[in-house]
Amino acid sequence: MGRAFEFRKARKMKRWAAMSKAFTRIGKDIVMAVKEGGPDPDSNARLRAVIQNAKAVNMPKDNVERAIKRASDKSQGDYKELLYEGYGPHGIAILVETATDNPTRTVANIRSYFNKLGGTLGTSGSVEFLFDHTCNFRISAANIDLEELELDLIDFGVEEIFEDEDGILIYAPFEAFGSLQKELEHRGIEILSSGFERIPQITKELNEEQTAEIEKLLEKIEEDDDVQNVYHTMRES
Repeated sequence: MGRAFEFRKARKMKRWAAMSKAFTRIGKDIVMAVKEGGPDPDSNARLRAVIQNAKAVNMPKDNVERAIKRASDKSQGDYKELLYEGYGPHGIAILVETATDNPTRTVANIRSYFNKLGGTLGTSGSVEFLFDHTCNFRISAANIDLEELELDLIDFGVEEIFEDEDGILIYAPFEAFGSLQKELEHRGIEILSSGFERIPQITKELNEEQTAEIEKLLEKIEEDDDVQNVYHTMRES
C-alpha cells in the first residue's frame, strides 16, 4: 500500500469526529460552491460534490437545502479560502486550511495559537512544499473489480486505489479532481464522498511527551471556527 493508504489509516475518524464541526465545514463549502457556480447541483459540479459529502456525514437534507437557499441570497457574504503555514514544536511542519469572512481575525488567531504553544507562523510557501496536494473519491465497492477500475482510471491521473470497510478510495493529484469526477459520473459509479487532502512527503516520529505538545497545538487550531483542515508532518500511529 502507498502513502495515501497509510495517511488515511492513521487519520481515520480523527479531525472529523465532532459532528457540529463537520456541519459547519459543509455549510461553508456550500456557500463557496453556490457563489462560484450557482444553486443547481446538476450544473454545478462543486456543489454536487459538497452535497455528497453532506450525505456522508449524515447532515440532514433540510440543513443542506437551507444552506443552499441562504448562499443564494445576495446579502450572504462569501468566504475566502486561505492557507497558513508554520512550524510547531520539535520541527513539525503544520498546514492550516481556512475559510473565512474576516482574514484579519483569522490570521491573528492562528498566529496566537502558534505563539502560545511553542510554534511559529511562517510565510507563504515555507512548508507547503513538504506536502502533496491530492484529491480523493470514495465509491461503493459493490460490483466493482478493483484491478480493472485502477487500469481504467490510470489515464485520469489515479495514483492509488484501495478498499477499506467503508468502500473504495481513489487518490489522484489535486488537478485531476474535475476530470475524475466527470469520468466516475459518466460510468454511473456512485460517488459517496470526495475531497482534498495534503499528504506529508516525510513524517517525523516523536516521543509521548513531544506528541502531546503537538496534539495540544493541533487541537487548539482545530477548535477555531474559521479552520477547515489541519495537516502536519508528525508520524501518527
